[in-house]
Amino acid sequence: MRGAEKPADCVRVMTWNIHGTLGRNPRFDLVRVVDLIRRWDPDIVALQEVDSRRALADAANPFEYLAGAVGVYGIGAISLTGADGDYGQMLISRFPVSHQEIRDISFGEREPRRAIRAEIATPLGPLTVVATHLGLSISERRRQAAMLLELAAGNAPAIIAGDFNDWFWPGSVRAVLSRILAGRTRFRTFPAAFPLLRLDRIYCRPRVALVRSYVDRSARALSDHLPVIADLRPGIQ
Repeated sequence: MRGAEKPADCVRVMTWNIHGTLGRNPRFDLVRVVDLIRRWDPDIVALQEVDSRRALADAANPFEYLAGAVGVYGIGAISLTGADGDYGQMLISRFPVSHQEIRDISFGEREPRRAIRAEIATPLGPLTVVATHLGLSISERRRQAAMLLELAAGNAPAIIAGDFNDWFWPGSVRAVLSRILAGRTRFRTFPAAFPLLRLDRIYCRPRVALVRSYVDRSARALSDHLPVIADLRPGIQ
């Protein structure tokens, strides 16, 4: 699939759980992942399940490689680390990052989780970006949703993007976040081969900042999640 042309007056944001690039991509081919991202020409990219533990011995570190191949400024949030490498997520931007923070949003004894917050100086004005990958239990996600809203607090343009592992409505992450960041994507993204669940989303404030959005079904050859892409005008009030 060829990415849609990016409007000159928009910032393009992508979120994608690359699942260690192991969906139908057993060779851990990050080059194909980067090729797909570049086809969409995004300015800001949130990637989940970046995994250096599965890289070949002579391969580049995925966290370093992806930052340089996709953007200019890369922020890695490591959730798990061991002798064989690291596992986590990334936020990558073409535009300067004036402030960054990695917040531990882990819940009890469950798998460690992180959220990345960055203040990004886009040509259309400052944008607060929060990238995350939420937990698997309902109670875990409810607590994490509140923490995400804290990170995106204020009246300035903001987005929260990532894999929310959330598909229920009553009391869901979607219900909580959409009250404050009313613009949102609505694509079914998982499983990639036959998408049923809306796990991967982009939320924004204000609602009218979301101009259009897309999903790339060709990514089913690379991951069990589909990427979501959104064109935003953050300066709109």
